[in-house]
Amino acid sequence: MKILTITCHNVYNHGASLQEHALLAYLKAQGHEVRAINYRPSYESHHFSFTKVAHPFFGRNIIFRFIYRALKLPIRLYNLKRKISFDRFSKTYIPATQQLYRNNKELTKNVPEADAYICGSDQIWNSFFENGKDPAFYLNFVEDNKLKISYAASFAIDNLEPSLKPFVKTGVSRLNYISVREQSGLVILKDLGITNAKQVLDPVFLLDREYWKKLALKNEINKDYVMVYDFDSNFKIRELALELKRRNGWDIITVNQKIPYADQNHFRKGPDYFLSLIYNAKFVISNSFHAVAFSLIFEKDFLVFNRTDKINTRMRDLLQSLDLEHLLVAHDCNVANLIDLTINYKKVKPKLTKKIALSQQFLYQALNN
Repeated sequence: MKILTITCHNVYNHGASLQEHALLAYLKAQGHEVRAINYRPSYESHHFSFTKVAHPFFGRNIIFRFIYRALKLPIRLYNLKRKISFDRFSKTYIPATQQLYRNNKELTKNVPEADAYICGSDQIWNSFFENGKDPAFYLNFVEDNKLKISYAASFAIDNLEPSLKPFVKTGVSRLNYISVREQSGLVILKDLGITNAKQVLDPVFLLDREYWKKLALKNEINKDYVMVYDFDSNFKIRELALELKRRNGWDIITVNQKIPYADQNHFRKGPDYFLSLIYNAKFVISNSFHAVAFSLIFEKDFLVFNRTDKINTRMRDLLQSLDLEHLLVAHDCNVANLIDLTINYKKVKPKLTKKIALSQQFLYQALNN
């Protein structure tokens, strides 16, 4: 079967790239011909721009814009290597349509041909961001007589704004098979009167540990280390990482740009290197859903901290489903009480294996009925 997927594409985020690859790779292994729709709307395409002026003060006239761009040029040149790393990964591991679509109108005018269309995974329905309000991520461009599936689509929040409910209900109701990544997503859909949805795992779980181990680039870090993946510069993450370093003599490794206490920063490396950093870590500290996912896949001890924004449902729901909710910690936690927490993967693995089988079964039934 010829399948096209649509998700947040080329957004230069480790988790987004790996989940997109995972769904494509899994479907290909099942014998399907599959590609991602090369959909890059303007709100997701500002990465690594040399001309963008983000500050309104400097956007007032041509002289101010010139000054802003000149000041930003050194860091933008430095960051360009990250773009190159991600572009290499995408070119190798994320086959996409040759046709580039910049907005929903272009996509609707020139719909790429396929037997089935899948939206997901990741935060495609998160109305906290623009993609959650974009009809393309609800497959509005696909004809009524074509097979339309959502796989592990994430709202990433607990409640929709009332003004968005009719839009979401209309979009999701057109789908032939509906699955979401979080339990909270089922609750949102039930509130809209949509009761035929299933909960499935993120696509990265569809592929096993050995697959990801082979995909990971070898890293040359010769010391034991704690891996930090922190989007919020969380002071508690810093405190915990430094305490683990003090107690165990571990280095601190990160892929975030602004972690000044790290011994090594691999911000400019791509998703396959990110995999190796988690695989070889002694401990993982993060506020990232996909850092949690790969810690589980590689059976690492980890702790995850609540984000400062309203998208904690992703980590919370996954951990609760595996009886690991105690690993999601709040900002007022006592770090001393967390140091010795370990995970009994003999108890976790059967639960995770069952959920993986149900997720694979959903895709099989949706594509073969």
